Amino acid sequence: MRKNIDIEERLLTKLKIISAFENVSVKGLMEQAIIWFVSEKEKQQFDKMSQEEKEDLGLLTLMQQVNRNETASEEEFYDALHQK
Repeated sequence: MRKNIDIEERLLTKLKIISAFENVSVKGLMEQAIIWFVSEKEKQQFDKMSQEEKEDLGLLTLMQQVNRNETASEEEFYDALHQK
């Protein structure tokens, strides 16, 4: 997706200098910065969660990874629950 955004000239100059030092394009540098920013915000949100909310999120993540083509009968499900 291509989007045009307005960036202050001072900021653009700084981005160009940093990108030259990092040997990456300005676009690549901005993408890295956005990825880092989003990741930090996700971590902050996760740290604010209660233990129960974290467990719910973990369960949701596991449920999304399940192969829906593999099924078990009700009997197999209850047998697995009762195994120690």
